[in-house]
Amino acid sequence: MSALTHLLDTKSLSRDSALAILDVAEDMSDTQQREIKKLPTLRGKTVVNLFFEDSTRTRISFEAASKRLSADVINFSAKGSSVSKGESLQDTAQTLQALGADAVVIRHGASGAPRTLAASGWISAGVINAGDGTHEHPTQALLDAFTIRKRLHGGASRGRDLDGIAVTIVGDVLHSRVARSNVWLLNTLGAEVTLVAPPTLVPQDVSAWPVRIEYDLDAAIAAAPDALMMLRIQLERMRDAFFPNEREYTRMWGLDDSRLAALPLGTMVMHPGPMNRGLEISSAAADSARSTVLEQVSNGVAVRMAALYLLLAGDREGER
Repeated sequence: MSALTHLLDTKSLSRDSALAILDVAEDMSDTQQREIKKLPTLRGKTVVNLFFEDSTRTRISFEAASKRLSADVINFSAKGSSVSKGESLQDTAQTLQALGADAVVIRHGASGAPRTLAASGWISAGVINAGDGTHEHPTQALLDAFTIRKRLHGGASRGRDLDGIAVTIVGDVLHSRVARSNVWLLNTLGAEVTLVAPPTLVPQDVSAWPVRIEYDLDAAIAAAPDALMMLRIQLERMRDAFFPNEREYTRMWGLDDSRLAALPLGTMVMHPGPMNRGLEISSAAADSARSTVLEQVSNGVAVRMAALYLLLAGDREGER
């Protein structure tokens, strides 16, 4: 099993590395079905959650993953810290180095901040990107791929890629690092990806992306994808009017109850969360039997356990 040095994006992640993370995540998921879920694998290691942006779900998921591997966890929030007083990323990193951090999980509003931290020499810890600007969110894409694979193949998932699987990603692609990470990872694993969005919410140049662009959600649903992933409308990142109003968006690009009823029987419904119920997805769709929303949350812990294990334990034999 090859160790990870850092996990910064999915675009540069090889097929073998991606499958290795997913297969270790299968092992980690199995351990979470036990009565005692905690493993001693990373005892003595220190993981710092360095969050310059708010994110309850991702931070808690990484914290749970770290603690279930017996690592010590330090949660660092930029709000109320020295960062809010003007401390630089370099000074923050050197502080963490002095504290003996072995891994840093960083979420930052600036695209490229995790790579800057990893390449800077300011810190010797391994770096995991938990979301940077509108760039990438690699562990979210990995947990999404893990969830698709698990739904399709169940207990026979290990070693399997997503060759020939059709995934349709719908919504605010322009502002979505989740969409970008999924595009590259799903393509690496062999899936066929379609993006569906208003023209104003498609990035200006996607000619190099391995995707098909569609503007009609009903047509995309009729094509019977294996997975339909609804993206959150990121109103907090919007400074302009990207669509007339929320009601119009829901009518044209939302997964409402009528579209849920029209979905082919085998299509799973995904959402990275948090959801805007009634905007991009109806409550009926979010809570239906075909929804993977809660599975994604649960699988996220296993995938992040795998990433931390490969980052900090490498080739060492961990308890299974």
